[in-house]
Amino acid sequence: MRLILAPMEGLADQSLREILTRLGGIDLCVAEFVRVTNHLLTEKMLLRTVPELASGGCTRAGVPVRVQLLGSDPVCLAENAAFIAGLGAPGIDLNFGYPAPTVNRHGGGAVLLQYPEQIHTIVAATRRAVPEHIPVTAKMRLGLEDTSLTLDCARAIEAGGADEITVHARTKTDRYRPPARWEWLAHIREAVKLPVVANGEVWTPQDSEKIRQVSGCTDVMIGRGAIVRPDLMRRIKTGERPCTGRNCFPGSSITATSCAPGWTRSMRRGGSSNGWE
Repeated sequence: MRLILAPMEGLADQSLREILTRLGGIDLCVAEFVRVTNHLLTEKMLLRTVPELASGGCTRAGVPVRVQLLGSDPVCLAENAAFIAGLGAPGIDLNFGYPAPTVNRHGGGAVLLQYPEQIHTIVAATRRAVPEHIPVTAKMRLGLEDTSLTLDCARAIEAGGADEITVHARTKTDRYRPPARWEWLAHIREAVKLPVVANGEVWTPQDSEKIRQVSGCTDVMIGRGAIVRPDLMRRIKTGERPCTGRNCFPGSSITATSCAPGWTRSMRRGGSSNGWE
């Protein structure tokens, strides 16, 4: 079982990754997306979002950090992916799930779920550009407004040569409203042969176990749940009792104020407008 820290735009920056990976239980991080338009990114620009590239692509706790790209131009995405791979990134992730209208209006993120052929072209171009030993992965939602193209999009990602796919079990219009449709993860696993990572509505160790049982997925990506309870991943791995909000940081007097019930309720209702999870 692998536990992966989700990319959360505007929140999951280097500082948060350092704190959470130091607490333990996290096997891999995916950084906030880097937006790709029509030019080659510079090393300086990339280091602002993924400073770990200057230290072997890992946090100080030794956890690898994949770089996520968001865009719709296959050539530009591929060229930037090759450049980032040359900087030592331990993996490239492609974003087909971001729900924000500001991005969708420009053809990026979840809006691409309407066009499986375009998704295939993007994945294939990126895979060709990146050295074989560096994973190219993708993250998607179940669709834009419905699930009519879910399996087509998953198959397009597989046919493009991706090494792995993470599925946030909601559509774009669902945003972050519960429940997540975990049963769809099992359908996707039946449709493709590449590994599928489960994502969505994991707040407790019990949720982590249930999503694996329902979906059949071995690996789980967690976003908001790791913010509400910073030691959640460690506790899933070790079987410890859930954090109470007073001892999230072992050996420290720090109290995780984000564990407050009000925060938890807001996050569960989908109170965030950002691309979290």
